[in-house]
This record gives sequence, structure tokens and C-alpha cells, in this order.
Amino acid sequence: MIETSGIIDGGRRVIPLAAMGLAFGLASPAIAAGTLAGTKISNTANATYTDPAGNPVTIPSNTVDLRVDELLNVTVASADPGDVAGQPGATNQVLSFNVTNTGNGAEAFRLTPITAIGGDAFDPNATSLVIDSNGNGVYDAGTDTVYAAGSNDPVLAPDTGVKVFVLSTIPAGATDGQRGQLDLTATAVTGSGAPGTSFAGQGTGGGDAVVGSTSASARDKGFYIVNAATVAFVKSATVADPFGGTRSVPGSIVTYRLVATVSGSGSLANLGLADPIPASTTYVPATITSEGAPLSDATDADAGEFAANRIAVRFGTVAGGQSRTVTFQVKIN
Repeated sequence: MIETSGIIDGGRRVIPLAAMGLAFGLASPAIAAGTLAGTKISNTANATYTDPAGNPVTIPSNTVDLRVDELLNVTVASADPGDVAGQPGATNQVLSFNVTNTGNGAEAFRLTPITAIGGDAFDPNATSLVIDSNGNGVYDAGTDTVYAAGSNDPVLAPDTGVKVFVLSTIPAGATDGQRGQLDLTATAVTGSGAPGTSFAGQGTGGGDAVVGSTSASARDKGFYIVNAATVAFVKSATVADPFGGTRSVPGSIVTYRLVATVSGSGSLANLGLADPIPASTTYVPATITSEGAPLSDATDADAGEFAANRIAVRFGTVAGGQSRTVTFQVKIN
């Protein structure tokens, strides 16, 4: 319940901003639903006349007091700029939603994720809902409050909102490019239903609570998209013998070519290629190349090296649709 104080001025309620404080942040003055629930509207009429002696007389009527009932209204809106990308089997993938009390009284809201929705490619497994308790708009594991329905339903002052994070696991069988939909609903704890439905005496300030135009329940959708990547790895060899031919004889130079091709819409992190020098051959110094550019044999600042009788090249993160090529040479003993 919000405690209100102020005056009636021309039929409008003037409320000190401090009266609108809430655990989830300071609210702005109520706009969406108008006058705050529980506000007392008083009115006294006057009758005037001139008595038989010619004197003007004014008689006040009785005072009529009205108490503004609470309108139950809420909105839910996705807070993500687009689909949230994840890998198959990934856990704690975060969708973000804004839940806003557009009613005129303080109200608690029950939050529910919905994952079984037709028309998408997979159903995310919603593992938890988390309330952005520090108000920074970013999911902070271990800091933000894990939501438990009926235990810590967020109580929002009029025209205030809270960000809600839905954490999910992407099914291991989901494939690249597939989308999975998850909806979040928020429903007034006092009650919901057809607009105009009334809950006697349950409104803020002791009046009735009346379901508004949103039916006191709102829902919006978010999407996960699978960004998976795979790599195809191919090795080939060409031979140049000492006689100008291509036969594999002692003294021939073998050029090995390693090609890694990444496919899919995701990326592969820490991609590296390594190849041990074959038995009966000797590495030809300073022959490592990456994408046609020479690399040093030393373990130094560049991405390649020859050590422990093998060559290795590191590429870091490589996005789908790209390939990386390494060459090096050995001499047949």
C-alpha cells in the first residue's frame, strides 16, 4: 500500500514525489491511469438567497466524499533488441522483459514463463526467473533476486516497472538457425479478468479494485536463435622430387596443406591447427604459412611455431562461412 498525502486543487491530486518510492526504484507521478487509487475527492455545494430583510445568505450542503478505486492494468514488453543467440545445450541463456504497472495503485504481479508455443522450432527450457533487483538493466548472477511465484511477486507503484530476466537452457538437439519462442506473462495478484470486473474492498486505499483495459494481465514474446558452427578439416600434399617430377623418393620436398572451413551462423573460439612431422621426414625450416603469409618457427608473438617436432598455428575465433589455410614443408629422408 502506498501512503499518500497532498491536497485537491481544481480536482487534481497533488502528490509529493517521495510518496511514490518503491523497492524497485523511484516512480514518476502517475500518468497512465490518472488519479491515484485511494485518493479522497470531497465536494461541498452552496445555496445562496436573499432573506426577507434583504440580507444575502449562503447555506453549504453536506459534503460528499468519493474514494478513487484502483484500476488494475499492466504491460509486458520484450527488452531485447532482437533474437538472443545461443549454442545447442547452452544453459542460463537470458531473455529480458520490462513489466510495468500502468494502473493507479500499488500492485503485486505474478510472473509466468510460457515455452510450449506452436510455430517455433524448439521449446526453450526455462530454468528460472530473476528480478533486476539492483536496477542496472543487466543480469548479474548472484546479485539479482531469483523469483519464486507467490513468495516475492514484485510490488510496483503506479507507472513504475521492473526488468525481469528469464534464464533458459537451449535443447541439445536444436540446430543452427532454429528459433525458439518464450513468452512472459504478468498478472495482477489482486485479480484479473474482463475489463470492469470488480474486487470489493481490495483496492489500494481501501476502495474496490477494478480490472482495467489490459484485463490486469499482459504477455509478450522473446526468441532464442541457435548460432551453431562446425568445422571441416582437410589435409592434402604435393610432392616435388629432385628430378623435377612428383615422385616420393629420398630428397623429395612434400608441401602439406591444411584447410579448416567453419560453417553455420555461429563462431568457433580458439581454433588452432597442429600437425606432427611424419616419421622418415625432416621439417624444412621457415616454411610455415598462414593464409599465404609466412610465420616464424619460434614460439613468439606471431600465431605459428615449430616445436617438439610439430607445427602449430592459432587463429582465435573464426566465424561461420570462413576458412583458414596453413602450409608447411618436409623433406623425405
